[in-house]
Amino acid sequence: MGVNIVGVSFNDASALDAWANDQDFLFELWQDTNKSLAIYYGAASSSSTLFPDRMTVVLNESGEQILRYGTDQASDVGAHPTEVLADLSALFGD
Repeated sequence: MGVNIVGVSFNDASALDAWANDQDFLFELWQDTNKSLAIYYGAASSSSTLFPDRMTVVLNESGEQILRYGTDQASDVGAHPTEVLADLSALFGD
């Protein structure tokens, strides 16, 4: 489908590296230590937020948000890949 997958976290680089190694996470991870991405996409209400809401955001080639999944701590982020792939397939084909 020609997509890039990026994980974003408030954690510092060493914590992200440790987590990625422990989880065998194969995708790029970005630090959002000033919480600006989380605030922009609605995963945090302010820079004083301790933990971002768990969510998946899909952007188009221009960086515009086209799909959004789960916006709270209880969201089943594990189900997002299946939902995202089905929705992208419906929108753009295989």
